[in-house]
Formats: sequence, structure tokens, C-alpha cells
Amino acid sequence: MPELPEVETIKNAVEKFVNGARILSVQVRQSRLREPVPTDFADKICNTRITGFKRIAKYMITELDNGLSIIWHFGMSGKIKTESLMPETPEKHDHIIICTDKGVLIYNDTRRFGLVTLCESDKLKNHHCFSRIGLDPWDENLTAEYLLAKLKNRKTAIKIALLDQEIICGIGNIYASEILYKSRILPQRLSESLTMDEAKKIIAYTREILSDSIKAGGSTIHDYKRPDGDIGYFQQKHCVYNKTGQCCPDCKCNIQKSGGIRKDIQGGRSTFYCPVLQK
Repeated sequence: MPELPEVETIKNAVEKFVNGARILSVQVRQSRLREPVPTDFADKICNTRITGFKRIAKYMITELDNGLSIIWHFGMSGKIKTESLMPETPEKHDHIIICTDKGVLIYNDTRRFGLVTLCESDKLKNHHCFSRIGLDPWDENLTAEYLLAKLKNRKTAIKIALLDQEIICGIGNIYASEILYKSRILPQRLSESLTMDEAKKIIAYTREILSDSIKAGGSTIHDYKRPDGDIGYFQQKHCVYNKTGQCCPDCKCNIQKSGGIRKDIQGGRSTFYCPVLQK
């Protein structure tokens, strides 16, 4: 599933490709996504002009000049492809095709767990997708005090808490492991055990790692590709994610004794960590 850096990368690429464009035609070839595509989706966005883009959590927002916004969520396998011309033969999982006077946007989703819908732009905060989200990683209100207050008396593991979109929005499974590694915190630690210094480290490394990933175009692990078809490259900088049994980059331990990076399952998701450096 695309996480914050991947969604930000998609947003930046699509904005560069079609911002300011007029939508000429829309084909909804498959409306049965995670939620049904609105039946009037094509009618409401045809002949409008794209006025801007933004990201909210793991969602991309396309703003239109008629007061509506398109909400995109990519689920497990969704992606946007950019083409200069309308394809002669759409691919099997090309569900929505938007033709503009600057190029073509194609929403492709093999598993159909994604979402493409509409909302009045001035009511986005009240949309059910965003009504309960937490602070963005770069929100100035995201402080150590805020994080400790949210984690106070919580018996859940800190890794699970970082995935809670009602606390900090946008962090997914890959980056939670990387953030906790850099912060030297075991993912199994109880959330309530976090100290002020550790909370500061989590926030600092969240911003650093996500920023670095955006610069690298995100992480390509399974299905994720950028709109131009290229992959992301931040997976080459992962310290622990998907590196079971390897020695982490900051450790000089005897891997025969330590066993190297370990994998655990938390909340049904894979967690990777160094048992030597993380405490």
C-alpha cells in the first residue's frame, strides 16, 4: 500500500503533468472499488479545470474550478498512470480514464481496494475519510507533548500506535519500522513507556525519513510505481525493513550470536528491528 512518501510522490508528479488542465472526457470502466465511484462522477468533472493538488494523510486531492475535489486513495495496488495520448486499448485494470488538454490520467487498481470519489472542496474536513485523522507529520502541533499525551496509559505496542492514523496520519508499516530503528526503540515496547526524549526522536526521525523517501520517489516493494512508470528508490536506503537475518547498518555485533535483524508480526503486519540497538 502506498504510504505518505509514495502518495506525495504521486501527487507531485500528477500536479506537474496536468495542473491547470481542462478535463475533456471521463470514462468510468469499473465503478466497483472499495466504495462505488459516484454515478455522476463523469458528469460532474467533465469540462472543469484542475486548479490544484494537495495531500491529506495517504489521500491525494485534486481541486477543480467548480468547487468540487476528487479524492484518491490507492489501497493495496492502486496507481495513477500518465499518458500523453488516450490509449488505443486500455489495460484490464484501467478503471477510470480522465482525458485532459494536457494529457491522460488513468487509475489502475488490480485488487480494487482503492477509492476515487468526489467531495465539495470546502467540506473536505468533514468527509468520512478525514473526520478522524490525526496530525500530519509536518504539522507544527505535532510535538513531543502531544505524542506523549496521546500515548498516555496506552497498553498497545509503540509500533501499533505509530500505525494509528488518529495519532499521526500517513505513517505506514514500512516507515514505522524504519522510524523506530532510527529512534533506537523496540517496536514491542508499550506506548505508555515512551519518554520525552524518545518522543522527540520519533518526531524528528519521522520527518527526516519521510522527507528522504519523498526525495527518492518513495519505496517500491511490490506494486508501487510512479505515474511515469518508474519505481521509487528509497528501499535501497532501508535499514531494517525486509532485511531479516542481516546485520543492520549501525551495528557491529556478532551476527552469529545476535541473529541479525529480526522479524515479528504485530497486528497482522510484519515488523523488523535490531534486537541489539533497539531498547
